[in-house]
Amino acid sequence: MKKIVQYIRKILKKSFDNIRNERLKNNLLQAVPFWIGSVLTGIAAVLYAQIFAFGERTLNKILDWHLWMIFIIAPAGFVLSWWLVKKFAPQAKGSGIPQVMAAVELANPRENHLIPHLLSFRVIIIKVLSSFALVFGGGAIGREGPTIQIAGSIFRKVYEYLPEWWPKISKKNMILTGAAAGLSAAFNTPLGGIVFAVEELSKIHINYFKTALFTAVIIAGLTAQSFAGSYLYLGYPKTNDVTLWIMFPIIFVSGICGILSSQLSVAMLKINRLKKKLKTDLSNIIFLVICALVVASIAYFVNREMLGSGKDIMERILFTDQKTEDWYVPILRMLGPALAFTSGGAGGIFAPALSTGATIGSVFAGVMNLSDNETNVLVLSGMVAFLTGITRAPFTSAILVLEMTDRHSLIFHLMLAGMMSSIFSVLVSRHSLYEVLKLNFLYDIRNGR
Repeated sequence: MKKIVQYIRKILKKSFDNIRNERLKNNLLQAVPFWIGSVLTGIAAVLYAQIFAFGERTLNKILDWHLWMIFIIAPAGFVLSWWLVKKFAPQAKGSGIPQVMAAVELANPRENHLIPHLLSFRVIIIKVLSSFALVFGGGAIGREGPTIQIAGSIFRKVYEYLPEWWPKISKKNMILTGAAAGLSAAFNTPLGGIVFAVEELSKIHINYFKTALFTAVIIAGLTAQSFAGSYLYLGYPKTNDVTLWIMFPIIFVSGICGILSSQLSVAMLKINRLKKKLKTDLSNIIFLVICALVVASIAYFVNREMLGSGKDIMERILFTDQKTEDWYVPILRMLGPALAFTSGGAGGIFAPALSTGATIGSVFAGVMNLSDNETNVLVLSGMVAFLTGITRAPFTSAILVLEMTDRHSLIFHLMLAGMMSSIFSVLVSRHSLYEVLKLNFLYDIRNGR
């Protein structure tokens, strides 16, 4: 393999030496790593999405056959997911977004050597296997955050393969661009990927890497579409003929979502601190089995909707006549991620946050006796608001939901939801979940843990 790479490098170098325009040569050489990383990211995102979806489908088929199997599958899935991460790649746990944020901060001459702990080929493999085990075990997790860490790892690996004669490229920009490309490919939302890189990850001016960012997001998205087809993450919900008065329910629901999502973040951080006190493998396994049995009991005796990413819930509420959820469903949708996300296995919280916000919007739409189209608007606003409370990135949340439903007429409604959630979430906690987790990863890595 190494000889093949060297041979390809030799051919490429000879070809570029034949180009007489030095500026064109330099620009092409700087662009090529981003293009290669974007293509690989698009392919990886599609393959990972299929693996993740297979885990969810298989679980549902087994539970349709015998629901009591959840009492066996859930503990096995939770423990296996945790063990894979602990044994082979400790920094692959959780979402992946805090790890990318930490890697961006470590992208400096003094700490560059620490980045492979967060972004590597091993992390990619364990991320996929661990999240598959957890979602197959009924964990309420998503694949979007893990896709971002996978993409960051791919871009970092491409950077490492560049020969010494290659024009200098910023490793920080490579990682940032990889994260944006990953989100674009995961949700098929190119604008969301760009806004995410700027709002959530970047502390530097976009002019320094805007061309690389835009092209990488486009290439990754097109590559993913080439394999998965052109699609919307959620489709086209009906939202026409909605009057301006819907703004008042949006403000109310967004405030509720902001408070609840921020409370969920605080609760998950507390569970993480509690779990760190468990020093032995046996104590961790007991903890995970108890969490899994709680999930299994609720799924068996109360409602199966607490399992998985929650995408089926969003699709049912938005596209069928079953638009009203029972009052307790949002509580279950918060409890599921709280137990799965803190298990120590791999798995994101983007999709679970969106589905939780959707159920909150659905519950209050039923209380207010809204029409179907008004319910859809309130559901979409709840999705933006709850995700904003987790990420503290209102523009990213609004653009993501806008692109995954193609509801451009709702741009002001969704931005209002994000803004109100951002205001109310700060009343509970000043810092986002990702920011606190990023600091935890940095502390652990810098102290050799």
